[in-house]
Amino acid sequence: MRKIRIAIVGVGNCASSLVQGINFYRGSAADGNGVGLMHRQIGSYRPGDIEVVAAFDIDRRKVGLDVSKAIFASPNCTKVFCEKISLTGAIVKMGCVLDGFGSHMQGHDPLRTFVPLEKESTREQIISELKDSCAEILVNYLPVGSEQATRFYAGCALEAGIAFVNNIPVFIASDPVWAKRFADKNLPVIGDDIKAQLGATVLHRTIVDLFRKRGVKVDRTYQLNTGGNTDFLNMLNRTRLVSKKTSKTEAVQSVMSERLADENIHIGPSDYVPWQRDNKICFIRMEGRLFGDVPMEIDLKLSVEDSPNSAGIVIDAIRCCKVALDRGIGGALHSPSAYFAKHPPVQMTDDEAYRSVEQFIRGERES
Repeated sequence: MRKIRIAIVGVGNCASSLVQGINFYRGSAADGNGVGLMHRQIGSYRPGDIEVVAAFDIDRRKVGLDVSKAIFASPNCTKVFCEKISLTGAIVKMGCVLDGFGSHMQGHDPLRTFVPLEKESTREQIISELKDSCAEILVNYLPVGSEQATRFYAGCALEAGIAFVNNIPVFIASDPVWAKRFADKNLPVIGDDIKAQLGATVLHRTIVDLFRKRGVKVDRTYQLNTGGNTDFLNMLNRTRLVSKKTSKTEAVQSVMSERLADENIHIGPSDYVPWQRDNKICFIRMEGRLFGDVPMEIDLKLSVEDSPNSAGIVIDAIRCCKVALDRGIGGALHSPSAYFAKHPPVQMTDDEAYRSVEQFIRGERES
């Protein structure tokens, strides 16, 4: 049976949910009926065909552990929905810190979040690990705001000759320069900033699209999010949020019939609430005008476990990336990126992106 060999950078809550999901759907009853999956099979690949062969982190509580153990190490706090995790044989290696660690997180109570090791791996060691492990795809789970670190690992993927799935809001797939670098190597890249399976961005876009289709004029809107995982703790440093706010805001603006002025749209993380742990609570408000210029408003609350919500998309993105490798397709994958990411190279409505990615999966075209 053919496997999809992946490497992971950043063994946090999202990586935990991904690895749990791989095991959950591998040969289980859930794999038979596809509960929770958008695609039970993509090409010839099922979720259980994904295999973690390498991983990098900077926390001494994870470095040196098998990935199957590291995903449950502190400060990870996501829901455990699959306790029986097979040993991967992939030992978490020390990565490069760069800007992947916010100084404000050092020793933060009550989590005491990160305990970085002093000695980092070199670029050569990371590339060597990617090559020696025979990884085919590098999955980026670095913290929001890791601009330098993401570009560093994207460069390592290029040097190692492997594909890249960029789950965070640093612009790689949507940057023409980076997209060309991957195209020149005939390596696929998907990104940027993964959408959740049913999260704040998808819900917000759906409501905006509904307003547009029903002829309701949007006057103003906001989306506020709170959570208690390390992602929200990291984002307390507002200087790390520039690309995140751009990514989330553009994802909603792109489906508006008319773009809103900056003062009439606010989208982004609101605050860190430790006791929420990996639970994310989202508040969306829309104000608009109906027939006869009559005002209306709507308020919604969404509560989800953040990391499994993300993994439900990444497990498809990985398989689409592998299908592209099998077909010899390189560069930014427009259809999967538009459906799976908030800031793709080409924005589409969710209906358009859905049709486009289904065509890609069937092998009809890559737009």
